[in-house]
Amino acid sequence: MNLQAELNKAGGFKNLELLAKQVVEGFISGMHKSPFHGFSAEFAEHKIYNQGESTRHIDWKLYAKTDKLYTKRYDDETNLRCHLIVDNSSSMHYPEAKDFSISNLNKIGFSALASASLMQILKKQRDAVGLSIYSDAYDYYSPEKGSERHHQMLLAQLSKMVVSKGLNKQTETYTYLHQIAEKIHRRSLIFFFTDMFQTSTDEVKLFEALRHLKHNKHEVVLFHVIDKEKELKFNFDNTPKRFVDVETNEFINLYPYTVKEGYESAVDDYFKSIKLKCGQYQIKYVEADINNSFDKILTTYMVERQKFI
Repeated sequence: MNLQAELNKAGGFKNLELLAKQVVEGFISGMHKSPFHGFSAEFAEHKIYNQGESTRHIDWKLYAKTDKLYTKRYDDETNLRCHLIVDNSSSMHYPEAKDFSISNLNKIGFSALASASLMQILKKQRDAVGLSIYSDAYDYYSPEKGSERHHQMLLAQLSKMVVSKGLNKQTETYTYLHQIAEKIHRRSLIFFFTDMFQTSTDEVKLFEALRHLKHNKHEVVLFHVIDKEKELKFNFDNTPKRFVDVETNEFINLYPYTVKEGYESAVDDYFKSIKLKCGQYQIKYVEADINNSFDKILTTYMVERQKFI
């Protein structure tokens, strides 16, 4: 039995690459109705000609079809190095999910499909992508490459990650971010998927590690992956429930309405402090609600790419 068949049997993605293509194709078709109309030309590896630039690389065939001036982008101009980092601690496997699809995702499934969708665009651009996955250990690392074999290897690792849920997997994110930062030597665009729920809540050490990621002039985007309805708004019916910490196995029995107001206020303050710290350290913060589409993820990629190059 091959890896994909094993993943199917385990209840993971049936075809992560196909789902990623659907996400990207839907996004590109939707761009024609958005302020990003025209960016789609860049997926064909062209950029809009700006007055004053050399006319040597103008694509005259494209001009004949569109009546607009575009210049061809060559490998040395377009190659981007991108590194994806995914938090695979136990809290990222909330809520329980099986038979993953675009409309049925938990936090780790959302992160995997978002990462695969970014990889699909990077592949179209002939860019190099690397991947790091961590939990209570540095689970996986691969440097930035652009080959098809490498692309398939990363897809397999993302699929495997989704179904390799470990019980009580705690993490000290800052430990692994420092290790990852030491491995990325050339300037890269870094996308980090995490729910920011840490067993050890030392914010000083966490943001020191995030700042370390920015060394060598890297650009860092933090995708804050949450189930907003449950984890922020605490929308549960008011019947007795047992809430279990999936990382420590501690639990509490209560009626949700008795703590809802205080819980929401505390978590909202915590999320706002994360956003503020990111702003102070020039880290792009993006809320990634698993109940929403992937458009915000892919739009962020496009904007950051334009700034990066």
